[in-house]
Amino acid sequence: MTKKEFAKLIDHTLLRPEATADKIIQLCEEALEFGFGAVCVAPTWVSLASKTLASSSVKVVSVVGFPLGNTLTRVKAYEASQVVKNGADEIDMVINIGALLSGQKEIVFKDIKSVIESAHQEDPKTLIKVILETSILSDDQKILACKLAQKAGADFVKTSTGFMPRGATIQDVSLLRRVVGNRLGVKAAGGIRDLSTAMEMIAAGATRLGCSSSVSIIKEFTDES
Repeated sequence: MTKKEFAKLIDHTLLRPEATADKIIQLCEEALEFGFGAVCVAPTWVSLASKTLASSSVKVVSVVGFPLGNTLTRVKAYEASQVVKNGADEIDMVINIGALLSGQKEIVFKDIKSVIESAHQEDPKTLIKVILETSILSDDQKILACKLAQKAGADFVKTSTGFMPRGATIQDVSLLRRVVGNRLGVKAAGGIRDLSTAMEMIAAGATRLGCSSSVSIIKEFTDES
């Protein structure tokens, strides 16, 4: 893998509540400088990121139902439509975690599907990633969530929001990859702060990385990496 190919796998992320307009512009400028595939920002910053990156190939990712996942489905669906209207190319949505833990499969499925349908009404090309928050799920629940995301028509499953004490693990990425096979992408996020960890996630099956330490990670990359 070349440095350019590696950079394209990274969603350069800034979702902290204290993010300012200047920091979002800096995030976008870093993505342009280092060749990251996308930036991931909160809904309020989508328009700014989209304008800043308008003449580039860098995608804009935003989040829905973030970070807890327990927003009403109709609110998630509306949020999805609005971020796409404002320029988001991709959406990372959080599942209804409480419903999943309660065994309410149909609620989880409809929640995911509603977001996908709403986003696709605005732009059918919108890519949807489903955040499972693997650190608080059993393996059986992770497997079920993957199957529900696939059934609903998602493009990716994603390990974590990055707001829980534990983010992505090699074991979780491997499990998600085994469940979805080649049908969906797998995004690893949370706690990826160095090149070694990033490469381990890719080796385990991740096809996208969510990182806030992207710049320091890419600076580690050499031709021998």
